[in-house]
Amino acid sequence: MIFCGRKNWDGSGGNNHAVEHYKETNYPLAVKLGTITADLGAADVFSYPEDESVEDPLLAKHLAFFGIDFSSLQKTELTTAERELDQNTNFDWNRIQESGQEMEPLYGPGYTGLVNLGNSCYLASIMQVVFSTQSFCSRYYKNQNLKLAFETAPADPTLDLNMQLTKLGHGLLSGKYSIPAEEKADIARSTTPIKQEGIPPRMFKAVIAASHPEFSTMRQQDVLEFFLHFLDQVERANAVKPELDPVKSFKFGIEERLLCSSEKVAYNKRIDYILSLNIPLHEATNKEQLEAFLKLKAEKSLEGKEVSGDEIVRPRVPLEACLATFSAPEEVQDFYSTALNAKTTALKTAGLTSFPDYLVLHMRKFIMEGWVPKKLDVYIDVPDVIDISHMRSNGLQAGEELLPEEVAGVRNVEPGKPSPNEDIVSQLAAMGFNYLHCQKAAINTANAGVEEAMTWLLSHMEDPDINDPIEHTSDQPFVDESKVDTLVSFGFSKEVARKALKASGGNIENATEWIFSHPDGSDLDMDATSSSPSCAADAGLPDGGGRYKLKGIVSHIGTSTHCGHYVAHVHKDGRWVIFNDDKVGASIDPPKDMGYLYFFERLNS
Repeated sequence: MIFCGRKNWDGSGGNNHAVEHYKETNYPLAVKLGTITADLGAADVFSYPEDESVEDPLLAKHLAFFGIDFSSLQKTELTTAERELDQNTNFDWNRIQESGQEMEPLYGPGYTGLVNLGNSCYLASIMQVVFSTQSFCSRYYKNQNLKLAFETAPADPTLDLNMQLTKLGHGLLSGKYSIPAEEKADIARSTTPIKQEGIPPRMFKAVIAASHPEFSTMRQQDVLEFFLHFLDQVERANAVKPELDPVKSFKFGIEERLLCSSEKVAYNKRIDYILSLNIPLHEATNKEQLEAFLKLKAEKSLEGKEVSGDEIVRPRVPLEACLATFSAPEEVQDFYSTALNAKTTALKTAGLTSFPDYLVLHMRKFIMEGWVPKKLDVYIDVPDVIDISHMRSNGLQAGEELLPEEVAGVRNVEPGKPSPNEDIVSQLAAMGFNYLHCQKAAINTANAGVEEAMTWLLSHMEDPDINDPIEHTSDQPFVDESKVDTLVSFGFSKEVARKALKASGGNIENATEWIFSHPDGSDLDMDATSSSPSCAADAGLPDGGGRYKLKGIVSHIGTSTHCGHYVAHVHKDGRWVIFNDDKVGASIDPPKDMGYLYFFERLNS
């Protein structure tokens, strides 16, 4: 039999003839004809007794009985799951883009849009927020004359990142290009806000993406990965004059304290640019509403109806709960204690050794469930002002005893392996992976890169020894003095050259890259050690009070970071402004609870 489907709540859909046929005959299975293609696994087979989509391993045989040749059929309809996802996505799309709102278009200095070059919204959203900060505004606009920048640029200014950032900064902040676009349609009759011409950032994208195989494509990208790559490139471009580097306004120190069962401690320090936070769904403040919504959804499903967008209830988790997960004690199994010379359980806590001028919070909305990436459908209640003073870590305390002199959690065997590259480890850890696992991935791929390390990590997550301590030699890594001399001939000091060669496994090219990405030469000694935690890595980092105000939001629409759309909201001149590619307007209802990245500016006491 061929019947129509259920009638939807808004009158759309079918007339319930298929479900009525089931009630009369108890024949359980139906397949949506518009979803049958050569890929039978994608067909939408529905079982009425379970009231769920199911898999039919004999679907080809069942279709052949009716003479249906599936090999030439094309998909024409959404599956049940796709339709529900599409409804949720449309709701997100309208909310984040503030569709349907009578927004006032904005023009002038600081209100210039960026033309979408083809899936470049990830770049546009980051650049709008970044150029709202004092550090980038001063470096590339207020304190940088455009004509002088061209005159002092290298032989080819089109390939110079500082030059392209200066050009982009003047384009975004001068107001010269923030003018209404010419409309062919009758503006008086149109309810659509007048768009502006905006800036197509082609040269900037070519330069910033030149060293990255993914960002140089026209595909959608993860805005977090791009932000970290952008900061890394800007830091390198300012290595000669680090006092001009605007990236330092985002830098801060993280300190992890490990307490093993011997009651002795070790400290692990590193520098980071973002604070990546887990989202504890069990801390949702609207559990009663969630239960009621799930009940309503089940009832409507039995009636052949679907919940509308405005009826959807999502978990609401306070930002304070997310921050608490970062500082909360965590058990570390199979920790190798140098005091006990054996594996034991350690307790790990974390804190910040400094508070940056701009604090970037990354919400881990994308998780792995059975090897499949999944986006958490959740709201984060974010206040306009936060205080993280309680998250400051003060290092070794009176009465604490450090673990013996040796790398804590590391056994002394198997020589010859390189130290993990901290940049690779930090980027993987920011995606939500275990820090120890990230170190192993970097080591086992010889620090080849983030992509190679992630591939190794995903294929070894179930290894029985994945949580075992990393194995190093007890001796210091051998450094070829001839390679040290080579780096010294480039103008680097011997101390920095040795550190770089140790960090890169003796490879001169990688060592040179390490030096440019660590201009202060102090990030290397940041593994968990029993030495004094008052590390030189904190020197030169911005610091101040722990009170911050919300400055910017980057929101994501879609099921994956590599598809969908990114939009930025920035608080400037006393109001919220939406930057949606080349569309700029006064925000009416900024989606503060739907952000993927939150940018906070420190409040001066």
